[in-house]
Amino acid sequence: MRFLVTGGAGFIGSHAADVLLARGDEVVAFDNLSTGRLDNIRHLADRPGFRFELGDVLDEDRLEPLVRACDVVLHLAAAVGVRLIMENPVRTIVTNVQGTENVLLLANRHRKKVFVASTSEVYGKLMDDASVERLREDSDWRLGPTSKRRWAYACSKAMDEFLALAYFDEKRLPVVVARFFNTVGPRQTGRYGMVIPNLVRAALMRRPLRVHGDGTQTRCFTHVHDAVRAMLALVASPAAEGQVFNIGSDEEISINDLARRIIAMTGSDSTIEHVPYEQVFGAGFEDMRRRTPDLSKIHAAVGYRPSLGIEDILRAIIEGAKADAEATL
Repeated sequence: MRFLVTGGAGFIGSHAADVLLARGDEVVAFDNLSTGRLDNIRHLADRPGFRFELGDVLDEDRLEPLVRACDVVLHLAAAVGVRLIMENPVRTIVTNVQGTENVLLLANRHRKKVFVASTSEVYGKLMDDASVERLREDSDWRLGPTSKRRWAYACSKAMDEFLALAYFDEKRLPVVVARFFNTVGPRQTGRYGMVIPNLVRAALMRRPLRVHGDGTQTRCFTHVHDAVRAMLALVASPAAEGQVFNIGSDEEISINDLARRIIAMTGSDSTIEHVPYEQVFGAGFEDMRRRTPDLSKIHAAVGYRPSLGIEDILRAIIEGAKADAEATL
C-alpha cells in the first residue's frame, strides 16, 4: 500500500516509515522540518518505495497531490512538546487545528483512510481526582482556564478529534483516532522538553538531573516500537474506524524514581535537582499529577499490549545515547 506520513521526518513518523517499508509498503514522508529532522530518515534515502517531500500541512495545494496519490494518510504532523507550546501558542493552535482540517478535507475529497494522532493531554487534570484510576477513552475532561497556555495544546488536539469524528459521522470518511501517551525511544530529542532524553543526557554528562516540580508526578512511558505497532494494527482494523483509542503503557513511575533509575543504570554520580515549574515555563504553568491509560479498549480491538517495560526502555535509550556520543567523538 501507499502511505502518506505527515510529520514523516519526526520521531514517531520516521519509525512508522521503517516498519512500513520493511513490510513492503511505499511511504511518502511529508514534513516541514520544524521539529522533524532529516537525520531521522537519512537511512531511508536510498530505500525503494521511500520519498521525502518538504512541505507544510497548512499548505493545502502542496498537500493535495500527495493525498490523492496515497491509499492511507498517517497524520502525525503537529506542534508538540511542552516547551514549544509555552513559547509558540499561536503556531501550536493553528498547526494542529488547521493542519488536521486540511488533511481531513483532502482525504474526504479523494476518499482516503486517515489515522489522526491525538494525545493524552486531552484528559488534562482528570487524574487529580483520586477516584479516577485509569483514563478511559470515554472519560470526561478536566482542563484549566483558557488563560493557562498549557491547555491550548489539549484543546487544539481535542478539536482535531471532534473534526475527525464529525467527518466519520457525516461524510463516512474512514478515520481512526488514537491518543498517544508518553512515547519514547531512538531519535527522540529533549529539545522540546521530553523528559527521558534530557535526564539520560544529563546523567551521561554527569550533570544534575533537573526534575520539574517536586518529582512526585507520575507518567507511563511507551517504547515507540510498541506505539507504531498499535497504530498500524488500528489502521488495519475496519472495526476501529470512527473510534478513539489510547496508545500507551500502564506501568506507572514517578519522575523522581525515573531519575534515580537512570542514575543507577548509567553508573553516574549525578544528583537530582528539583526546579520549580515557573522557572522553566513561566508563571502560572499547570501540570497533571498522574496520567495512566486504560488499555482495555485497544486490547479488545486489536490485541495490543506493550511488550517493553520501563527497564527495557531505559536500557535501550541509554545504549543509544552512548552510541550517539561515541559517534560524535
